[in-house]
Amino acid sequence: MPGSTPRSCEEVDPSIRVVELRDAIEYHNRRYHELDEPEVSDADYDALVVELRAVESEHPELLRADSPTQRLGFTPAAQFSAVTHVQPMMSLDNVFGWLELAAWDARNRKLLEPGSALRYVVELKIDGLAMSLTYSQGLYKRAATRGDGRVGEDVTENVRTIAAVPKRLVTGDATPTLLEVRGEVYMPVKAFADLNARRGEAGEPLFANPRNSAAGSLRQKDPRVTQSRELSFWCYQLGAVQGGPALRSHWETLMFLAECGFPVNPEIQVVDSLEAVHELCLYWQAHRHDLPYEIDGIVIKLDDLAQRSELGSTSKAPRWAIAYKLPPEERTTKLLRIEVSIGRTGKATPFAVLEPVFVGGSTVGMATLHNQDQVKVKDVRPGDTVLVRKAGDVIPEVLGPVLSLRPEGLAPWEFPTLCPRCATPLVRPDNESDHRCPNIDCPAQAFARIVHFGSRGAMDIEGLGDKSVELFLDRALLLDVGDVYQLAQRTDDLRALDRYGEVSIQNLLAAIEKSKTRPLGNLLFALNIRHVGGTVGQILAKAFHHLDSILDATEQHIAEVEGVGPIIARSVFEWFARPEHRQLVERLRVAGVNFEGPAAPDVAQTLVGMSIVVTGTLAGFSRDGAEEAITSRGAKSPSSVSKKTTALVVGAEPGASKVAKAESVGVPVLDEAAFVHLLATGELPTPVA
Repeated sequence: MPGSTPRSCEEVDPSIRVVELRDAIEYHNRRYHELDEPEVSDADYDALVVELRAVESEHPELLRADSPTQRLGFTPAAQFSAVTHVQPMMSLDNVFGWLELAAWDARNRKLLEPGSALRYVVELKIDGLAMSLTYSQGLYKRAATRGDGRVGEDVTENVRTIAAVPKRLVTGDATPTLLEVRGEVYMPVKAFADLNARRGEAGEPLFANPRNSAAGSLRQKDPRVTQSRELSFWCYQLGAVQGGPALRSHWETLMFLAECGFPVNPEIQVVDSLEAVHELCLYWQAHRHDLPYEIDGIVIKLDDLAQRSELGSTSKAPRWAIAYKLPPEERTTKLLRIEVSIGRTGKATPFAVLEPVFVGGSTVGMATLHNQDQVKVKDVRPGDTVLVRKAGDVIPEVLGPVLSLRPEGLAPWEFPTLCPRCATPLVRPDNESDHRCPNIDCPAQAFARIVHFGSRGAMDIEGLGDKSVELFLDRALLLDVGDVYQLAQRTDDLRALDRYGEVSIQNLLAAIEKSKTRPLGNLLFALNIRHVGGTVGQILAKAFHHLDSILDATEQHIAEVEGVGPIIARSVFEWFARPEHRQLVERLRVAGVNFEGPAAPDVAQTLVGMSIVVTGTLAGFSRDGAEEAITSRGAKSPSSVSKKTTALVVGAEPGASKVAKAESVGVPVLDEAAFVHLLATGELPTPVA
């Protein structure tokens, strides 16, 4: 690869290094923008650009007009017709913390009238593909990518298949003769996971992330392929307009666009201070994974359009907007070796041992490879340079190799045939992607089952972590999870351990005693029943109200519970049918572990079959309280509006896009009083608020 890792310009002749950097950046630009197959993370790419700018700054004689630092975007691909934008589509300058954000604000204030009051619009920076949409007389006419900022790619027919993109504007009598809007085409996280699952089953290469999958889905010759990819769209900027209303602020333009039928992100906020802007940046840095789509930053824009006009733009970016970039979640590093772990249900999972790299806010030395098929599809080999992703609390994952950096002669990795702990032949059941160790007495499985039993989401036994369980197994203090509640009778044995003093012993025993009162849903999760995670455990507990009811239930009865289904039902039924598991249940009963679940709701099922969405803040309900009020009466409470939605409940500061969507598809919009009436009677009030 004509790419190289960032290094100080003092290590080599600057005239040589500047050529290396430009070649590397051009190479990665093509991989990213044209082929949708990036080989390095955004952070690694940014480091190359930063180094090139530094070299050009220190040696101005090396700066050229065609340098990547002097150009915007990329050259449009030849397979699409070229489209000249009505207004240039500029990029945004970046900041990475408070000091740089404050410096941006200070520069703006110097250019504006002294004492000017500033309002800021804070938006999520969606990790997708920038798009320009053009409407003529209210009808969808054209869609184009950013391209080089002046000329983009015509992807009109592919974008036409995206349901979130309106084909006819809802403008009443005030229809602009020409309307151009900017936004981001993206792939929701769930759609991305489903797409990669299908590609994995078909033995096709996986997409690295939702952004690349969205870009690749748009660049299809057949629009039907694009339609199958479940893309979506957020609108964030008004471009050219002829015959539209007089607008004075960015917020007004967003409300106008929402009224026209464009989806405007409900998380957008207007604030009056830079400190409030920074607080929102820090909030979304911590909560970025609460969203059903990916973001890579926060965009801050001045709200006043007159102030924007006064500030103007540089050759590449507007002065009135800035992108606050979030910490990188993808980096490249060396794959040292591949090993296999055995989990609590016997699942054999390959994982990568990496040269440590800082990514996603922590140093990562290991990452999952999922299963044999994924290793084969990704074709990662010990010795490769690989792209690693860590998103929030999600387990780090190897996305794939940087093939251009692969040393010659690396052999493909072969999945082992024997369990690495007990040497039992691994098996792969028909129609499954995972290998398993069938030996239920495998030491690795026993260890994983006990650690899981004491974990926070299960029985929450502080002090029963990896090292303690390993020690207790080694000294035969534990053989299975049933032995956990016998440790109170083994205090002398505990005192004989080097690392356990009296305080540690009493704390552990107190945590074990407290765990007996954990909810039934947590116990079901703790029992290591295949396919039963925390959510399913709570669903079963709520449906059956007592563990004995699950013991007596038929497979069909379990499958009839909403949210369970036949695969989970079979797993639950077969687990409790095994004599050794029944014996474990009785041991837990004798120990005094809680088997009681939540009582059946004593509330009229007035909303059965309905689907009710809530947006904004309600005076009499918390967000969770409103959802509970809906679901406990037999209805669903999804997060988005569709044609199947029964009603949209609107509180204070609602999401504009949800309201606009409800109005466009004819979904009734209720205020809080009407919502209370609906809960009590199951009837939509007339007239609808």
